[in-house]
Amino acid sequence: MTSTHDSYAVLRIASFRWFILSIWTNTVGSQIQAVVVGWQVYAQTHDPLSLGLVGLAEALPFIGVALYAGHVADRADRKRVALVSQFVLLLCAVALLIFTVSPRFLDSGRIWPIYLVIFISGLARSFLRPALTALSAELIPRDLYANGVAWRSSTWQFAAVLGPAAGGFLYGFGSARLAYSVDAILLGLALFTIVKISRDRLAPSTVPVPIKESLTTGIRFVWSEKILLGAMTLDLFSVLFGGAVALLPIFASDILKTGPQGLGILRAAPAAGSVLTGMVLAHRPPMKRAGASLFGCVALFGLTMIGFGLSRSFILSVVLLALSGAVDNVSVVIRSTLLQVLTPGHMLGRVSAVNQIFIGSSNEIGAFESGVAAKFLGTVPSVVLGGVMTLVVVGLTAWRIPQLLALREIDQAA
Repeated sequence: MTSTHDSYAVLRIASFRWFILSIWTNTVGSQIQAVVVGWQVYAQTHDPLSLGLVGLAEALPFIGVALYAGHVADRADRKRVALVSQFVLLLCAVALLIFTVSPRFLDSGRIWPIYLVIFISGLARSFLRPALTALSAELIPRDLYANGVAWRSSTWQFAAVLGPAAGGFLYGFGSARLAYSVDAILLGLALFTIVKISRDRLAPSTVPVPIKESLTTGIRFVWSEKILLGAMTLDLFSVLFGGAVALLPIFASDILKTGPQGLGILRAAPAAGSVLTGMVLAHRPPMKRAGASLFGCVALFGLTMIGFGLSRSFILSVVLLALSGAVDNVSVVIRSTLLQVLTPGHMLGRVSAVNQIFIGSSNEIGAFESGVAAKFLGTVPSVVLGGVMTLVVVGLTAWRIPQLLALREIDQAA
């Protein structure tokens, strides 16, 4: 049996290499798209609420169909679901390119076509994420789950460093047309890499159950697993209240005055910190004090958000964002590993869908919350308040779910 202490164990599996390459190309393209969309929307409206509405446009369809998407990921061919979802994302990128090439779509300050495309992409992502999460468990043996999660997270974070920086530079030194063209090419490559995935380990067979029961199974399972519920809750509220990333166009334009190039660097900073942390986690044995590490890192995340909101130095702001990404990645690896260790294989799609409602949609809902708070409280007070609320959530979760705080090695949770 391959040892979990072999840092490169999962990378020796060809299908897993194609899998993480699909994550890398999809993430770089999506991050380029996010930077350009944010800058275009704010440039036309100069309204922080409009940035929040971008997040809401993606979150509403995501939440609305997430449970059904999890059901589909457990009942249908996960690779096929991922292919169809990725193809829709590619079409969305092409649509944004067409809007830019043909300015009549956005004449007179109209931005609703952008919101429509983001809405459709939210639908596609709601099916893609649980399908890919469940598919990853079919590619590697169970004893390599933690190693796989660490490499998957590191790959995503590395792409999230390159993507925003590339988006800022492509847009700032080139044009929106160039940035969206690169975005579409990368999403096309992501589609190709999913095609190349082959599976030696098929999804466990399941007994057909009524769809209504299937949709609620994931919720009941998460509710019964208090450790998993606590980890999801921590991530949910830290992302919900710590949604400063949605307001970065305002910081880049009005507070730090760095332009689209600076926006790309600010967007890349959290992922840069995450990459360093992810590489460390991928090269070390499993954590001995996972629970305490999780709480400590979420608390540090809240403190970095407070510091970022108060900073007026571009360099300090970049450092604080990088630190926020570094500590956030620890919680991501712990939560993702807990999900795969605790969840039976035939339920991974549905439980992953619940996880995505907690975590995936919280990014977009957090963006909306940040936009509304910035509209009524001001940009800086809204970011500082979000950091304070994150610290409050850490304390409440430790009080209500002490078994998560006491968790040592993740395997003990099983």
